[in-house]
Amino acid sequence: MLSPRGAGAEPPAAARPFRVLRLADLVTVRVRIRSVVVCVALLAAVTCTGLYTLTTGDYRIPVGDVVRALLGGGDQATRFVVGELRLPRLLTGILVGGALGASGAVFQSITRNPLGSPDVIGFGTGSATGAVIALVLAHGSPLAVSAGAVAGGLLTATAVYLLAFRRRSVQGFRLILVGIGVTGMLTAFNQWLLTRASLNDAVTVQVWLTGSLNGRGWSQVVPLAVAMAVLLPLVLLLNRGGDLLEMGDDSAHALGLAVERTRLLMVLIAVALVAVATASAGPITFVALAAPQVARRLTRAPGVGIGAAAAMGALMMPVSDLAAQRALSSELPVGVATGAVGGIYLVFLLSRQWRRGR
Repeated sequence: MLSPRGAGAEPPAAARPFRVLRLADLVTVRVRIRSVVVCVALLAAVTCTGLYTLTTGDYRIPVGDVVRALLGGGDQATRFVVGELRLPRLLTGILVGGALGASGAVFQSITRNPLGSPDVIGFGTGSATGAVIALVLAHGSPLAVSAGAVAGGLLTATAVYLLAFRRRSVQGFRLILVGIGVTGMLTAFNQWLLTRASLNDAVTVQVWLTGSLNGRGWSQVVPLAVAMAVLLPLVLLLNRGGDLLEMGDDSAHALGLAVERTRLLMVLIAVALVAVATASAGPITFVALAAPQVARRLTRAPGVGIGAAAAMGALMMPVSDLAAQRALSSELPVGVATGAVGGIYLVFLLSRQWRRGR
């Protein structure tokens, strides 16, 4: 007979890395304590970064005046600068970063590969292609450009998924390889469209393709916030299925998971997150690649935590935008900062994978 601390007994509650919460005796949720602490710390860092961002610029504002303006007080000039110029840009960056971080976590979970990022697989490039077509060929309004980005992302995801579908399943490595090929073709097509555009359209498209938060207003914040309020809870509900998929299709199927249906639903939601993020700020690179991996190292969780990845992405975007605004005493598009840092991270990741392969 085993003692209470024997091999067959559960560890005491204080020693468990998670807590089990019951919501109205209907839903049981397992919460990892370290992951919750990391998410809270990341959100606190987002808040501090946001407050600092709202105070800086050509018109410097003390923190106290920023807080009063956010609460509806202060003078009219301060309320205008904070509420109409800086806050929409900040919120757009936070929401875009959260969407990219969550989508990157989903794709890395599905492919079981740290390189399984939507900007590597090509879904971000597909959204960019849809937007470029709307800009160059249709001379569309901002709403038409956003619709083109969403449509382009969904069509690209459908094509990649069908091309990678073999023997009634989609393998992660095949999805990445097909996505890389599609990315190359779409990038060449985007460059061809630039050669056919007028000078003004070409300049607009080139700035948009870099990824920028310049000039973002509430017209970008509101639809992005609504989309995040719908899509993020859905992908969090499917998070358990993603953890099972990381164990392999056979193991997930043996545990009762509808593998292909779960994978398809997660892909569709993740692509929608990438599409709305791209429609709002352009194709921001490497946030979806780096945020889930950094969050995973902080939480030390066995799976790719979608909530922690979203919080990390929400921190990376305003920090990158702040660095881009202050670099070289000139404002740069945020995509320049994320591309520079993300390129270094990608080299590190590839070298690490190569050393493991040896």
